[in-house]
Amino acid sequence: MNIPNLLTVLRVLLIPVFIALFYLPFSWSYWAASATFALASATDWLDGYLARRLGQSTPFGAFLDPVADKLMVAVALVLLVAEHANLWLTLPAMIIIGREIVVSALREWMAELGARAQVAVSRLGKWKTAAQMAALIVLLANPPRLDPWVGLGIALLVIAAALTLWSMIQYLRAAWPHLGAEK
Repeated sequence: MNIPNLLTVLRVLLIPVFIALFYLPFSWSYWAASATFALASATDWLDGYLARRLGQSTPFGAFLDPVADKLMVAVALVLLVAEHANLWLTLPAMIIIGREIVVSALREWMAELGARAQVAVSRLGKWKTAAQMAALIVLLANPPRLDPWVGLGIALLVIAAALTLWSMIQYLRAAWPHLGAEK
Protein backbone atom coordinates (compact mmCIF):
# COMPACT_ATOMS: atom_id res chain seq x y z
CA MET A 1 0.00 0.00 0.00
CA ASN A 2 1.51 3.31 -1.07
CA ILE A 3 0.41 6.96 -0.75
CA PRO A 4 -1.47 7.12 -4.09
CA ASN A 5 -3.40 3.94 -3.21
CA LEU A 6 -4.16 5.26 0.28
CA LEU A 7 -5.57 8.44 -1.28
CA THR A 8 -7.78 6.34 -3.56
CA VAL A 9 -9.04 4.30 -0.60
CA LEU A 10 -9.65 7.58 1.26
CA ARG A 11 -11.78 8.75 -1.67
CA VAL A 12 -13.98 5.65 -1.32
CA LEU A 13 -14.21 6.13 2.47
CA LEU A 14 -15.28 9.76 2.01
CA ILE A 15 -18.42 8.69 0.09
CA PRO A 16 -20.49 7.73 3.16
CA VAL A 17 -19.17 10.86 4.91
CA PHE A 18 -20.47 13.23 2.24
CA ILE A 19 -23.78 11.31 2.13
CA ALA A 20 -24.22 11.69 5.89
CA LEU A 21 -23.26 15.36 5.78
CA PHE A 22 -25.66 16.00 2.90
CA TYR A 23 -28.62 14.70 4.93
CA LEU A 24 -27.79 16.38 8.23
CA PRO A 25 -30.56 18.79 9.30
CA PHE A 26 -28.28 21.83 9.62
CA SER A 27 -27.96 24.95 7.48
CA TRP A 28 -24.29 24.16 6.83
CA SER A 29 -24.79 20.51 5.80
CA TYR A 30 -24.82 21.17 2.05
CA TRP A 31 -21.58 23.14 2.30
CA ALA A 32 -19.96 20.42 4.40
CA ALA A 33 -21.04 17.71 1.93
CA SER A 34 -19.73 19.79 -0.97
CA ALA A 35 -16.40 20.45 0.78
CA THR A 36 -16.00 16.73 1.48
CA PHE A 37 -16.79 15.91 -2.15
CA ALA A 38 -14.30 18.59 -3.26
CA LEU A 39 -11.63 17.04 -1.01
CA ALA A 40 -12.37 13.62 -2.47
CA SER A 41 -12.18 15.09 -6.00
CA ALA A 42 -8.80 16.65 -5.19
CA THR A 43 -7.48 13.26 -4.07
CA ASP A 44 -8.37 11.94 -7.53
CA TRP A 45 -5.95 14.38 -9.13
CA LEU A 46 -3.36 14.03 -6.36
CA ASP A 47 -3.21 10.22 -6.34
CA GLY A 48 -2.63 10.13 -10.11
CA TYR A 49 0.00 12.85 -9.91
CA LEU A 50 1.85 11.11 -7.06
CA ALA A 51 1.64 7.69 -8.69
CA ARG A 52 3.29 9.06 -11.84
CA ARG A 53 5.76 11.35 -10.04
CA LEU A 54 6.89 8.75 -7.50
CA GLY A 55 6.70 5.80 -9.90
CA GLN A 56 4.14 4.11 -7.63
CA SER A 57 1.53 2.97 -10.14
CA THR A 58 0.12 -0.41 -9.14
CA PRO A 59 -2.45 -2.82 -10.58
CA PHE A 60 -4.56 -2.23 -7.43
CA GLY A 61 -4.49 1.53 -8.01
CA ALA A 62 -5.23 1.12 -11.72
CA PHE A 63 -8.30 -0.93 -10.76
CA LEU A 64 -9.57 1.08 -7.78
CA ASP A 65 -9.01 4.63 -9.08
CA PRO A 66 -11.70 4.56 -11.82
CA VAL A 67 -14.03 2.57 -9.56
CA ALA A 68 -13.67 5.19 -6.80
CA ASP A 69 -14.34 8.00 -9.30
CA LYS A 70 -17.44 6.36 -10.72
CA LEU A 71 -18.83 5.51 -7.29
CA MET A 72 -18.26 9.03 -6.03
CA VAL A 73 -19.89 10.67 -9.06
CA ALA A 74 -22.82 8.24 -9.24
CA VAL A 75 -23.61 8.68 -5.54
CA ALA A 76 -23.44 12.48 -5.83
CA LEU A 77 -25.71 12.43 -8.89
CA VAL A 78 -28.25 10.16 -7.20
CA LEU A 79 -28.31 12.41 -4.11
CA LEU A 80 -28.84 15.49 -6.27
CA VAL A 81 -31.52 13.94 -8.47
CA ALA A 82 -33.45 12.85 -5.38
CA GLU A 83 -33.06 16.27 -3.72
CA HIS A 84 -33.72 18.53 -6.71
CA ALA A 85 -36.20 16.35 -8.59
CA ASN A 86 -36.14 18.27 -11.86
CA LEU A 87 -35.61 17.29 -15.47
CA TRP A 88 -32.66 19.65 -16.04
CA LEU A 89 -30.64 17.78 -13.44
CA THR A 90 -32.07 14.29 -13.95
CA LEU A 91 -31.43 14.07 -17.71
CA PRO A 92 -27.71 14.98 -17.54
CA ALA A 93 -27.31 12.65 -14.54
CA MET A 94 -28.86 9.82 -16.53
CA ILE A 95 -26.55 10.52 -19.48
CA ILE A 96 -23.45 10.64 -17.27
CA ILE A 97 -24.24 7.43 -15.37
CA GLY A 98 -25.30 5.62 -18.55
CA ARG A 99 -22.11 6.65 -20.34
CA GLU A 100 -19.97 5.42 -17.47
CA ILE A 101 -21.61 2.02 -17.66
CA VAL A 102 -21.21 1.81 -21.45
CA VAL A 103 -17.58 2.99 -21.50
CA SER A 104 -16.59 0.75 -18.57
CA ALA A 105 -18.06 -2.27 -20.34
CA LEU A 106 -16.40 -1.22 -23.59
CA ARG A 107 -13.00 -0.86 -21.91
CA GLU A 108 -13.34 -4.26 -20.25
CA TRP A 109 -14.32 -5.89 -23.52
CA MET A 110 -11.51 -4.16 -25.44
CA ALA A 111 -9.03 -5.31 -22.79
CA GLU A 112 -10.15 -8.89 -23.41
CA LEU A 113 -9.33 -8.35 -27.09
CA GLY A 114 -5.94 -6.88 -26.19
CA ALA A 115 -6.93 -3.49 -27.59
CA ARG A 116 -7.54 -1.52 -24.39
CA ALA A 117 -5.11 1.24 -25.44
CA GLN A 118 -7.54 2.21 -28.21
CA VAL A 119 -10.10 3.26 -25.56
CA ALA A 120 -7.72 4.86 -23.07
CA VAL A 121 -8.68 8.06 -21.24
CA SER A 122 -8.44 11.06 -23.56
CA ARG A 123 -7.98 14.79 -23.01
CA LEU A 124 -11.72 15.19 -23.71
CA GLY A 125 -12.36 12.86 -20.79
CA LYS A 126 -10.28 15.12 -18.56
CA TRP A 127 -12.37 18.16 -19.58
CA LYS A 128 -15.54 16.17 -18.99
CA THR A 129 -14.35 15.21 -15.52
CA ALA A 130 -13.41 18.81 -14.66
CA ALA A 131 -16.84 20.15 -15.72
CA GLN A 132 -18.57 17.29 -13.92
CA MET A 133 -16.68 17.76 -10.65
CA ALA A 134 -17.19 21.54 -10.71
CA ALA A 135 -20.92 21.04 -11.35
CA LEU A 136 -21.25 18.54 -8.53
CA ILE A 137 -19.33 20.70 -6.05
CA VAL A 138 -21.58 23.69 -6.84
CA LEU A 139 -24.80 21.66 -6.76
CA LEU A 140 -23.94 19.80 -3.55
CA ALA A 141 -23.25 23.15 -1.85
CA ASN A 142 -26.73 24.51 -2.56
CA PRO A 143 -30.22 23.47 -1.56
CA PRO A 144 -32.74 22.81 -4.34
CA ARG A 145 -34.04 26.26 -5.21
CA LEU A 146 -33.93 28.58 -8.17
CA ASP A 147 -30.89 30.76 -7.71
CA PRO A 148 -27.84 31.68 -9.81
CA TRP A 149 -25.58 29.11 -8.12
CA VAL A 150 -27.92 26.21 -8.79
CA GLY A 151 -28.34 27.51 -12.35
CA LEU A 152 -24.56 27.58 -12.77
CA GLY A 153 -24.29 24.04 -11.38
CA ILE A 154 -26.97 22.74 -13.74
CA ALA A 155 -25.35 24.55 -16.70
CA LEU A 156 -22.00 22.93 -15.85
CA LEU A 157 -23.70 19.55 -15.51
CA VAL A 158 -25.33 19.96 -18.93
CA ILE A 159 -21.89 20.83 -20.37
CA ALA A 160 -20.43 17.77 -18.64
CA ALA A 161 -23.23 15.60 -20.09
CA ALA A 162 -22.57 16.95 -23.59
CA LEU A 163 -18.83 16.25 -23.22
CA THR A 164 -19.75 12.85 -21.81
CA LEU A 165 -21.78 11.99 -24.90
CA TRP A 166 -19.06 13.28 -27.21
CA SER A 167 -16.36 11.27 -25.44
CA MET A 168 -18.54 8.15 -25.53
CA ILE A 169 -18.95 8.60 -29.28
CA GLN A 170 -15.16 8.91 -29.60
CA TYR A 171 -14.63 5.70 -27.61
CA LEU A 172 -17.24 3.85 -29.67
CA ARG A 173 -15.66 5.08 -32.92
CA ALA A 174 -12.24 3.86 -31.76
CA ALA A 175 -13.72 0.46 -30.86
CA TRP A 176 -15.98 0.19 -33.92
CA PRO A 177 -13.58 -1.91 -36.05
CA HIS A 178 -13.46 -4.44 -33.19
CA LEU A 179 -17.22 -4.38 -32.61
CA GLY A 180 -17.91 -5.66 -36.13
CA ALA A 181 -15.06 -8.16 -36.21
CA GLU A 182 -15.89 -11.85 -36.25
CA LYS A 183 -14.13 -14.21 -33.85
